[in-house]
This record gives sequence, structure tokens and C-alpha cells, in this order.
Amino acid sequence: MSESVLQDLGVSRETRERLIAYAALVRKWSPAINLVSKSDLEQVETRHIADSLQLAEFIPSTRGPWADLGSGGGFPGIVVAIMAAEQETGLDLHLVESDQRKAAFLRTAGRELGLSLTVHCTRVEQLAPLEAKTISARALAPLTDLLSYAHLHLAPGGRCVFLKGQSYEAEIDEARRTWHFDIDTRQSVTDPAARILLVSNLTHA
Repeated sequence: MSESVLQDLGVSRETRERLIAYAALVRKWSPAINLVSKSDLEQVETRHIADSLQLAEFIPSTRGPWADLGSGGGFPGIVVAIMAAEQETGLDLHLVESDQRKAAFLRTAGRELGLSLTVHCTRVEQLAPLEAKTISARALAPLTDLLSYAHLHLAPGGRCVFLKGQSYEAEIDEARRTWHFDIDTRQSVTDPAARILLVSNLTHA
């Protein structure tokens, strides 16, 4: 187990215990519903939680709903909820997941960890607009598709924070064929080739 990676985060003991308990839930449920790959089960903290924790810095500046699209096993949605509880921001967090079994896991994790969140078990494009100020996603779809989903649920003046792998530059170039947007890229602390994409001023091209 990789719990040691959670020891030096500068968070409260309660938050650290929540993160450890969440990792245990992922390991318990994953063999049945494939939350993470079998090879990643021993790397939940280092590969998935640590990656998702990078979005915690955007929580305090979110004034309005936060929507996590395609939440899957809760990366980054559940991690964001845990860090929002740490920061006591009263974040209005919505997790969107179409797979009923994964949505059930997200609800169970929220309940057992004492988190404030709403789970929507439906496809992103079938959900009524959330008017979110921040939209996040990780390992869901190419950027062009993510922007299509985000456009349905983003409030005026809102932003997207997407965790992307090494193909991010090609995805940005492709997305610009369909969309106008401003973008800021930040290097991931967990993977030198990966980036956090901050997208704003999103409109159709």
C-alpha cells in the first residue's frame, strides 16, 4: 500500500484519514466494477489520488457549483470533495457518472466519508444544465469532446480544469478547429509529460 504518499500533504489528520479510507474503498469495489485497472490497485494513492489532489488549489476561488464530468471511481470528484471539506468552503459539488454501479460507488463513498456532494447517474449530454463555475474531468474524452460537454454545463465566466496526458498539445490543436477558448497549461506534479489545462472564455468557433 502507498499510504506514505499521503503523510506529507500538510492537511489535517481527518483529511488524511478520509483519503486513506477512500483508497481502501476503491480497492474493495474495483475488482467488481473496474474503478481502476488491476495493475493500478497498489498505486491508487500515487497514481490517482495524488494526481487529483492538484485540483485542490482551485476550490477556494470557485463561487458557484463545481461539476465533475465522467467521475468514474471518483478521480478527481471524490478527492475534490474531501479537500473541500478540509477547506470548509461549502462547495456545491456535482459528480456526473452514467454507469449505475460506479454512481452507486460514488454515493457510498460520499456517505461513508461524510462528504457533501450530489451524484447524477446520467449521461453528461442528457443532464439539465448545471451552470457550473468550475468543470473538471480526468481520463474521460479528447479535449474537443470535453469542451462540447462543458459548453452544456458551464456558467458565464466559468472555467474548466482538465487533467490531461502527454497528447495534450495535439488535443488543443484539434479542439481549436471547433472552439474558441483561452487556455493556460500547468505541468503536472505527478507526471512531467502531463498537464492541467485551464480553459476559459469558451465559445463555438
